[in-house]
Amino acid sequence: QVQLVESGGGLVQVGGSLRLSCAASGRTYSLYGTGWFRQVPGKERELVAAVTWRAGRTSYADSVNGRFTISRDRAENTVYLQMNSLKPEDTAVYYCAGGTRPNEYEYWGQGTQVTVSS
Repeated sequence: QVQLVESGGGLVQVGGSLRLSCAASGRTYSLYGTGWFRQVPGKERELVAAVTWRAGRTSYADSVNGRFTISRDRAENTVYLQMNSLKPEDTAVYYCAGGTRPNEYEYWGQGTQVTVSS
């Protein structure tokens, strides 16, 4: 099992920045990749960024490409999401998720709220 705990959410003004952290514990050696998802009530959950643990390959949704940066610290078993130039449409609950296979996520954190005010 892997446990994931997010932190770093909060309230920020348009154009501001936040950094989310996702601390992993347990059988972290089994993880292939970790992704950051977000969800707004009434809408489908969206994968905004992902990174592979070994190679550090990253991918981004078009909606955040160029504004968000995902990174991982293997020594600390932590994944970060640096969010810059935030927009009101970035407001959502952000979830960290980990998987043992490509494009599969079976471990989830509890979520952290990000609110961008205009």
